[in-house]
Amino acid sequence: MTPWYDGPLAAFDAGTTGADVEADRIVSAAIVVQDAAGARPRVTRWLVDPGVPVPPGASAAHGLTGDCLQRKGRWPAPVMAEVARALAEQCGAGRPLAVMDAPSGLTVLDRELRRHRASSLARYLENAPLRVLDPRVLDRHLDRYRKGRRTLADLCDQYGVGAADEQGAAAGALAALEVTRAVGRRFAARLERLSPAELHTLQTEWHAAQARSLQAWFTLGGTPQSVHPAWPLRPALPTAA
Repeated sequence: MTPWYDGPLAAFDAGTTGADVEADRIVSAAIVVQDAAGARPRVTRWLVDPGVPVPPGASAAHGLTGDCLQRKGRWPAPVMAEVARALAEQCGAGRPLAVMDAPSGLTVLDRELRRHRASSLARYLENAPLRVLDPRVLDRHLDRYRKGRRTLADLCDQYGVGAADEQGAAAGALAALEVTRAVGRRFAARLERLSPAELHTLQTEWHAAQARSLQAWFTLGGTPQSVHPAWPLRPALPTAA
């Protein structure tokens, strides 16, 4: 039987105007689908005109300026619906979804759906069970005592995954997919008997523990910060009365 890390996988990534999932906007998104390890990936890309300024730091990260997005980007509302339907299609087909730092990527998509569609990501996934594989959570749990940062670029170096030559959501999604496969292979003795559904459940516990540990580390260092324990999607903030 083919282990999950050599079988069909999909991946999602999004470029945004910043790191605040509650307020920032998606400017690009991509879904990558690969039917087996080594197979040619199929890529779907979206560009979005967010309708708000794109800070220089964000443009440097994903290579998209406000002027470029105004010329080539689409209005957010239909794009968010298309992305959510595409994710639901992959989940409905039984493909696990690799998402680097899932609480950021999936939460910002959920907030965009609420903002522009008066809907939610959960509504699109009602009949499609979500089975997320987050390479950051997996790596932190399986190699917890390794020192150093754990950005996507760092994980590419750690697991021998060739970093993409180009910027953008498609490159990020493909890198997340390949790192997820690499994590599975390196820790096959601990992972191969677990299904993606079982791993999804375990990652909710692992991420919560990691969040508590990181929050304690911040406090010990004299810079207390709140680290959200929810994974893979943060619950929506209560609406003001």
